[in-house]
Amino acid sequence: MSLNPPDPRALARQARRLAKLGETPWLAQILAARMAERLDWIKLDAQTVVLWQGLLGGGQAALRARYPQAEILWAEPDAAEAAQRLLRAPWWQPWKRSADRVLAPEALSPGGAQMLWASLGLLGQAEPDALFRRWAQALAPQGYLLFSTLGPDSFKELRALYAREGWGAATPAWIDLHDLGDALLKAGFADPVMDQERLTLTWADGETLWRELAALGGNLAPDRHAGLRTPRWKRRWLAAATEQLQQSDGRLALTLEFVCGHALRAEPRVPGEASVSLSSLKDQLAKRRKP
Repeated sequence: MSLNPPDPRALARQARRLAKLGETPWLAQILAARMAERLDWIKLDAQTVVLWQGLLGGGQAALRARYPQAEILWAEPDAAEAAQRLLRAPWWQPWKRSADRVLAPEALSPGGAQMLWASLGLLGQAEPDALFRRWAQALAPQGYLLFSTLGPDSFKELRALYAREGWGAATPAWIDLHDLGDALLKAGFADPVMDQERLTLTWADGETLWRELAALGGNLAPDRHAGLRTPRWKRRWLAAATEQLQQSDGRLALTLEFVCGHALRAEPRVPGEASVSLSSLKDQLAKRRKP
């Protein structure tokens, strides 16, 4: 799978900034809650759950509510220390210490989990195929993957605004859900199901929009404007956003394409085993019966 990947230096800076917050960013909290609604579809009884990038993606409370007895392993590529601080109980309330554990992704036992949760786990990934293979390796056969990301229509109004003003790219490229289904099959998953919904987020004014977008960690587009912006440019941004993003009710709006996917880790193939469809067998029998 190929796409226009984010700037790796900007991605690293974003991870450091968000890790310092010590909490899940506001947008990830909203989308993790929507993804958690799909947990009711899963009949799997998971003893070990991998929470991929839990600090930045969210979802821990929903997983603990759904699987109260499960071992939850936080696989944190970029925010291990911050996640450990989040799980640490105050010394005066030792009973609040979480039973969850934080691990580096490479420390996960191959095939050790029955479920892997990755809310927004694909965002910022230059090699989604490699990440899917990594997730498959962490799951037992018939283990369940539930993940989400943003689709290509996300923040399309902001991208159009930047294009009209000549400000460079506003966002990196996001992957189409049809490509994700093909990549899951290639990585060793079975029965992938992708769905998407479009959400409209609104803000009272441009200053609030600016502040909340900045809280997400910055622009990762490789072809974004090079160099620092000025206070004068920010005033232009606020004026353009107010003019071009305003709805009839006066609020500023952006579209979000929320893509959610789930799949099962396929059973390993037995060496020498062949797979033949029933229709193919019927055709072969029919040919043999012909005089």
